[in-house]
Amino acid sequence: MNGVSSSLRAAFSHCVHQVRSYDYHHYLCLLELPANMRKAAFALRAFNVETARAMDVASDPKIGLMRLVWWQEAIDKIYANKLIEHPTALALSSVVSESKISKVWLKRVVDARINDANREVTDLPETIEELEKYAEDTASTLLYMTLQAGGIRSTGVDHAASHVGKASGLLLLLKSLPYHASRNRHSSYIPSNVAVKHGLLVKEGGRLEINLDSQEHLCDAVFEMASVANAHLVKARELANAVPSEARKALLPAVPAQDLLDSLSNVQFNVFDSRLSKGILGKPPLWFQMKLKWYSWRGLY
Repeated sequence: MNGVSSSLRAAFSHCVHQVRSYDYHHYLCLLELPANMRKAAFALRAFNVETARAMDVASDPKIGLMRLVWWQEAIDKIYANKLIEHPTALALSSVVSESKISKVWLKRVVDARINDANREVTDLPETIEELEKYAEDTASTLLYMTLQAGGIRSTGVDHAASHVGKASGLLLLLKSLPYHASRNRHSSYIPSNVAVKHGLLVKEGGRLEINLDSQEHLCDAVFEMASVANAHLVKARELANAVPSEARKALLPAVPAQDLLDSLSNVQFNVFDSRLSKGILGKPPLWFQMKLKWYSWRGLY
């Protein structure tokens, strides 16, 4: 029994470390959660880190895809009560056992990552709505599971969580454009209809690609996409009265989403501006933490 407890403690400690190292703004959000939600939230966010980074840490895309398929199979094993010698999977198994997290939601996250990984570099989403669905299947779904782990059942909070997740997901995709450009996936997250509208789509070697050299046109495209994210944040906050007080801390990811939106605005939506990589999403760390604490204390998001 002591061995099992020790293994679980180590597994959850690993999850906290993973989130702190690779998803720091959400790490700070999770620290504000009540104890009955925090442990599950860290396991879920660590699972998200593992699946979100699978393709990035792989030396070969096929290896990254294999890691994602491994997670698909791991979820099946977790729900079959099979032991998996992996710290994040071990912590996730404990959370599933205690909180009855929906298997469908865990699968949805991995499936979305696999579908994204399978897209070719030049295979653009056609519309912003496609990216909104990706954000819903990843960022929003994480919020649904966190709320479920806290025993919160509310249509109102689920509706608000959907909008917070979509805003957060879209904005993080925009922030990641320079990184993906460095890995020759720069076209992946600018929808073709937006690219055409702003004159970014060019024919190169017989195929269509995004031209990132036109800073003005790129900023216009980013502004259009960021405006959709802003509309989701506005809608999420309009739903605040329908969100139970005990659920509002779970929606704190709206705060870093707003800060990233504000940072983009400060640099005129130039995602290549180096100021976006400073501090926390372009904001001074102390300022960000104080704001997060203030929102948490006031029951806002």
